[in-house]
Amino acid sequence: MTADAIAAAETETLQPLVELLRGRRAVVLAGAGCSTESGIPDYRGPEGSLRARKPMQYQEFVRSEASRVRYWARSTVGWRRIAEARPNAAHHALASLEDVGVVRGIITQNVDGLHHAAGSRRVVELHGSLAQVRCLGCGSLVGRDAFQARLMALNAEWAERLDAGAEQAPDGDAELPGEAVESFRVPGCERCGGVMKPDVVFFGENVPAAWVDEAWRLFGEADVLLVLGSSLTVYSGRRFIYRAQEQGMPIAVVNLGPTRADEMAAVKVEGRLGRILPELAEALRRG
Repeated sequence: MTADAIAAAETETLQPLVELLRGRRAVVLAGAGCSTESGIPDYRGPEGSLRARKPMQYQEFVRSEASRVRYWARSTVGWRRIAEARPNAAHHALASLEDVGVVRGIITQNVDGLHHAAGSRRVVELHGSLAQVRCLGCGSLVGRDAFQARLMALNAEWAERLDAGAEQAPDGDAELPGEAVESFRVPGCERCGGVMKPDVVFFGENVPAAWVDEAWRLFGEADVLLVLGSSLTVYSGRRFIYRAQEQGMPIAVVNLGPTRADEMAAVKVEGRLGRILPELAEALRRG
């Protein structure tokens, strides 16, 4: 098949989605598939589903000092990938769709800050942001870069032995051998000495009510729910599918692989977001 024939086939595949979105306001529910093309691993995508690893659980982090040490040691290595990541074509396409009024805003399950970095203005970070660290004692917030500097200073000798080739894992984590964790030290809150936790929602932790309320306000402005790069395995994102179905709001899905909304979707497009979303944005700009 020639390049022109492939392009024509892709355009035809996108046409139902273009027709659904034209003249309507969409709210985007974004998942890890938006960020994999920026080099950030996921849990459940075609590659992530092969990972036999258990993510950090909220109760484990709160109750176990050893678990916190393990988390922060691995995160100290993994943070570099998040800090250096840049928005990909999908992020930039979403920002342009907001500029022309097709997208009212984004409810993202990602914690990497790449939607903001691409220029999207109305973003609800449903699971928080790795760019901040919160004290579980007094609630004070500090930037992750500043906390990373404290981690590195407290573990200077340890940091010199870091393996730059450590396998990266989802959510700014990295795989480290047990002996690399044993000597790691974690600083407490500079204000009260309390336990520091990334300002993200761990597995088993409730999404703060204020964040959910903000997401529902954005949802209420839309005519279409556009799901991008999410399998919708986690209820915190799937709840928006249920509400859309209750209200008769059309659901569109763009994802690489199956999702929990496929049977409810008015339109499903299979493929990588970095290819599909720029084409979608261009088609909608043409009118």
